[in-house]
Amino acid sequence: MTCVRSLRGRRAGAAVLVATLVALAVTAAVVGRAGSEAVAAPSEARAYASSLAARVTPLEASRLQQAAVDWRGGPITTSTGETVTVLVSTTFAVEAVTPESWAEFLVQRVHGSELQELTVRVAPLAEVQEICGAQALGCYGRDTAVTLGETLPDGTTGEDVLRHEYGHHIALYRSNAPWAAIDWGPKQWASAANVCAKVSRGEAFPGDEGENYASNPGEVWAEAYRLMDERKAGITTGTWQIVAPSFYPTEAMLQATERDVLQPWTAGQTTVSRRAVAKGRIWWVPVSTPLDGNYSIAVTVPKGGQHEIALTASNRRTVVKRAARTGPRTRRLSGTVCGQRALFVKVTQKGARGPVTVTVSKP
Repeated sequence: MTCVRSLRGRRAGAAVLVATLVALAVTAAVVGRAGSEAVAAPSEARAYASSLAARVTPLEASRLQQAAVDWRGGPITTSTGETVTVLVSTTFAVEAVTPESWAEFLVQRVHGSELQELTVRVAPLAEVQEICGAQALGCYGRDTAVTLGETLPDGTTGEDVLRHEYGHHIALYRSNAPWAAIDWGPKQWASAANVCAKVSRGEAFPGDEGENYASNPGEVWAEAYRLMDERKAGITTGTWQIVAPSFYPTEAMLQATERDVLQPWTAGQTTVSRRAVAKGRIWWVPVSTPLDGNYSIAVTVPKGGQHEIALTASNRRTVVKRAARTGPRTRRLSGTVCGQRALFVKVTQKGARGPVTVTVSKP
């Protein structure tokens, strides 16, 4: 379960978020549900994380059931016609904090159909910490978010907490196959943020809630969602303190964040190209790869063809992978797009001439 540990609040419309969270453990089964680049230095990430890690305490699943908190509320039909489940602690006066007002807040967020799966519990600080752990200001577990229902003396609001936690909820209902979106972030944002390349360079650490917390792309995604949603709401002064500043999103990354919410990636694309390759010639088949993930390429050559097939980088010189012969007329190769945004299939004609078919499946 994800727990918000500390927050400095919003003043004059500025959302200033400083939080420590504990990741929700999710199995690989979740994966199937459905500018300039800033690179984080590992030393910088560790410096940020070290100040947070001491306050990280995993939230046990039994805390919510054991907490001595009474709730009122339930499914609320909002002004948009959507139904949102909100429960408010009876510690609050009926007129002070209402399930209806929180339901309206939620439907005004950038969201998709995953909202109907969420239950939000709103409580005062003492009860939040009873549920989420000492010093926590909120938490998220599968389909349940707990947040503050009051503004703290430093200006911290439950809205600040809930925006971040809703980012985790969105990730639970998005795919980034072959990786889990809850840890890597959803497909379009993760690709725009070059998460795969950063992981391969040791600059990002999916699922790491300890020393490398500040470079955990699951947490970076949740902050990117918070920032995007605040801007959509007209809040343009939000800061970026929960994760390493070098992960601050570009405009393209914020646009990808919104697409992941409203137009989520669900499956890859397959393209088919055919050509008769002249004797001794090379056919370059361009492959645009804006998204990271698994690819597979199948090539059918004419009977008696001895064509050589390779996947190259965009410079057409660097060979990424060579195809294996899997039959008299078939060649296949597969792998993972990881930061490359343009590739080429190189078909070198040898042996018998005739039509060649190249089938590319990509994210």
